[in-house]
Amino acid sequence: MNLLTRFRKHSFQTLLSQSAYAQWAKTYPAEAHNLLMQVEQTALLDLLPPLQDKRVLDLGCGTGRWGKLALANGATDVIGLDNSLPMLQAGILETIAQAEMSNLPLASNSIDVMLCGLAMGHLTPTAMRRAISEMGRALKPGGVALISDFHPFQAWQGGQRTFTGDDGRTYAVEHYIHNYADYFDAGQSAGLTLDAVREPCHPNVGGGKIPLILALRFVK
Repeated sequence: MNLLTRFRKHSFQTLLSQSAYAQWAKTYPAEAHNLLMQVEQTALLDLLPPLQDKRVLDLGCGTGRWGKLALANGATDVIGLDNSLPMLQAGILETIAQAEMSNLPLASNSIDVMLCGLAMGHLTPTAMRRAISEMGRALKPGGVALISDFHPFQAWQGGQRTFTGDDGRTYAVEHYIHNYADYFDAGQSAGLTLDAVREPCHPNVGGGKIPLILALRFVK
């Protein structure tokens, strides 16, 4: 079974995110299929605004997990964007496009709600700031952006985001640490206000004392 993260201090060969997801796409379901994702999903759903009659962007959508949840919560129009063509092709969303998060093919002020689950960590700090700037541009006034990331405390303690490759070996996926201040500053520069934060723990990881996820809600 593929895992998004292993909470052990091993050093695995690291693959660029596009190379990793090209392999992972074949077995990557559009659901929270491990503990980390289950904790993340609970945290973001707690921050989710009403989606009835809203246009929603699933940013870094992969196979469409958050787009699927948006539709289940009443969204009338869901767009999925990802830079991995294999993930898009394996996914479940109907309206999709291959794109970088730092260069969104969307009109300004065109999206009501953006959901970006566990994707920002694959971006360098510079690309992360550009991505949040693009989110601010494309959001409508009053729009909401939800972002989740592998918690920096986990990364600093040696946790890695990993998966099992075609050859049966375990690989790490490239990950860059973005802390609360990084996101706060990027949001401010993009005209977004950070109005809610969740840092959930789980009793099965680190004795329940170290957060697994950093979940953020921004409002334009």
